[in-house]
Amino acid sequence: MSQNIDVIVNAEWLKAHFSAPNVKTVDASWFMPGSQRNGAQEWKTKRIPGAVYFDFDGEIKDQTSSLPHMLPSTDVFAENVSKLGISNSDTVVVYDSAGIFSSPRVWWMFKVMGHQNVVLLDGGLPAWESVGGDIDNTPPVQPQVTEYTACFQPERYIDRDALLAGITTNSLNVIDVRPFDRFSGGVAEPREGVRSGHMPNAVNLPFPSVMQEGFFKSSQELSQLLATVVSDALPNVTSCGSGVTACTVALASEHTIGKVIAVYDGSWTEWGGDHRLPIEVL
Repeated sequence: MSQNIDVIVNAEWLKAHFSAPNVKTVDASWFMPGSQRNGAQEWKTKRIPGAVYFDFDGEIKDQTSSLPHMLPSTDVFAENVSKLGISNSDTVVVYDSAGIFSSPRVWWMFKVMGHQNVVLLDGGLPAWESVGGDIDNTPPVQPQVTEYTACFQPERYIDRDALLAGITTNSLNVIDVRPFDRFSGGVAEPREGVRSGHMPNAVNLPFPSVMQEGFFKSSQELSQLLATVVSDALPNVTSCGSGVTACTVALASEHTIGKVIAVYDGSWTEWGGDHRLPIEVL
């Protein structure tokens, strides 16, 4: 298989390559708190055959952080991915049951941990079903443990202190992908104790704008959208509510214009919750 495949594949591609021994499917389904849905439970009863479940909200995260689903250490990531039966040489195909929602987060996690071939299934599980892909509803089988090595890629990640320094010196371009009413400070944040507004000088590109009916928009449409917010002069950073949908725009950028964008892991939950940090409202 090519060592240079795009970051997005369609369901027809997966169907054609599905039986290859080095293609591993990963269910990354996750739902917002209060949605009454559970990604792990749904995976157990409905999944692409052979798909393992990647629990970035409960297991594969920094267990010491009070913030939701923060990136784990390389050792914790490697240990958990080994248990999922994934090797460094595998092509990992990440999907979710919503189409595109939480799967870009897991794509980014693999990327920031140095995985070479990781792609997102455009349209997710609904797209797989639409092309007649098989569905497994039998009890999952524990995969054979591998030896996986993670290698952190710092250009894909930014923390609060580095972001504050970049904002203070006007040396970063921050793209906030939350809905405009949250970006502007016009509505209260869903998480208690988190202020409304955005980071100084941030620009807004709501993440749903890069998608249409559960798929990414065309490369031409994405290029036009990204041109309005992505800087050629400064390093770019995406931020969202808790570090999930920021990865969607980072993925769209890499797919469309080949530009790597760092993700602010703590996102607005961390920034808006820290009253020492500067914010703006419109």
